[in-house]
Amino acid sequence: MALYMIGDVQGCMPSLQRLLDTLDFSASRDTVYLLGDLVNRGPDSLGVLRWAHQAGTSALCIQGNHDLNLLAVAHGLRKPHRKDTLDEILTAPDRDTLLNWLRLQPLARHAHGWLMVHAGVLPQWTVDTTLALNAEFESAMASPDFTAFLNVMYGNTPDVWDDNLLGADRLRVVVNALTRLRLCDANGRMEFETKDDAAAAPPGFMPWFDVPDRQTAGHPIAMTCCHWIRDACGAATSAQQGCSPSGRPTAQPQSRSSVCPARKRKSRAQSHLFQPIRKKAIGKNRANPPQPAADPH
Repeated sequence: MALYMIGDVQGCMPSLQRLLDTLDFSASRDTVYLLGDLVNRGPDSLGVLRWAHQAGTSALCIQGNHDLNLLAVAHGLRKPHRKDTLDEILTAPDRDTLLNWLRLQPLARHAHGWLMVHAGVLPQWTVDTTLALNAEFESAMASPDFTAFLNVMYGNTPDVWDDNLLGADRLRVVVNALTRLRLCDANGRMEFETKDDAAAAPPGFMPWFDVPDRQTAGHPIAMTCCHWIRDACGAATSAQQGCSPSGRPTAQPQSRSSVCPARKRKSRAQSHLFQPIRKKAIGKNRANPPQPAADPH
């Protein structure tokens, strides 16, 4: 049995399928975790959703910001972006089945000793807190009135967590942290403008996983959105897979003991990666999670 984590598929079903073939992935034997952004930008978002929906427990998903964007667009609460590639989903005969399945996917999972999110975790949150807040999100999305939250989901405020937050403000912080977080200050105040280089961040802001004394320090966390931090990504585990310019699968396997190529070479020439975790390795060295490979873009 093998466990894999793949992030940012973003509609690249042909590349995903070739990657799974390269891995000799077996739905009856193996499990893949898709770490958000299943859809958008790639050529076959509909195919990705159909595959993930039909895969059952062999493919377990969390939502990313592009998945939430799809839900908002589908329910008329947000205009499509000019770069969105969602039309095939929106006009598909099985759109309602797929969208209902997608909205019930969580923002965080915990399995095999790993906390899995799309973007990040605020420094004040423990693993248990993160999962409890995710449960609040899941409850809101399972409600018959889930569109009421989707309608007020977007916004950059509040930008800092407070246990006393209620309603839409509370859930907005949860969504922003788990699907958009890159940088925050020592108090967990989020910064959303810097997207390409941590060195360009305002004074006092840093990659969320570099915040001193964060509550999840020492616990393995897998996510997709830290790959843009070229020199800092070794502090956490990033999993990224997408379409290569050539359309060929370009997976770079990583073991639990691997060294971050970005730290060794600071190179952008690394291929898109997946994160395999062999069952025999689970439970070892949890205070020192595996290091990610660099994303080519």
